[in-house]
Amino acid sequence: MATKQQSKPLPKPLNPKLTKPFWEATKRGELLLPLCKTCDSVFWYPREDCPRCMSSDVGWTKSGGRGRVHTFTIVRQPAHPAFLQDVPYIWAIVQLDEGPRMISNVINCPVENVHIDMPVKAIFEELNSDFSLVKFEPA
Repeated sequence: MATKQQSKPLPKPLNPKLTKPFWEATKRGELLLPLCKTCDSVFWYPREDCPRCMSSDVGWTKSGGRGRVHTFTIVRQPAHPAFLQDVPYIWAIVQLDEGPRMISNVINCPVENVHIDMPVKAIFEELNSDFSLVKFEPA
């Protein structure tokens, strides 16, 4: 009996106006990070106020897209049935060279080869005309 393949859920930005520059950049193959214009703090995730100094003078800065695996897990039982075809996959926290940590997948890497402090670089997976996801691969 053939099973119906489910489509993967799309991102649902809680504040589309706030995150619009990020999503537009990923479509161009660029990684933008929020930047506080008051204290020069780079942070992740996008928010209206700087988590360091609470200034609302926040903009964006281009990231080099490089970092290291801070920690990871190998997912063998996905939370959503649409990801069943991808198991096993690597779910990681990546420490970006700019400082912030970002959660994403490490792809193009056998699960047995991923390790803490592994150098990685950002790549972009196009989902549709509106969204491209930031993922990482070995650098």
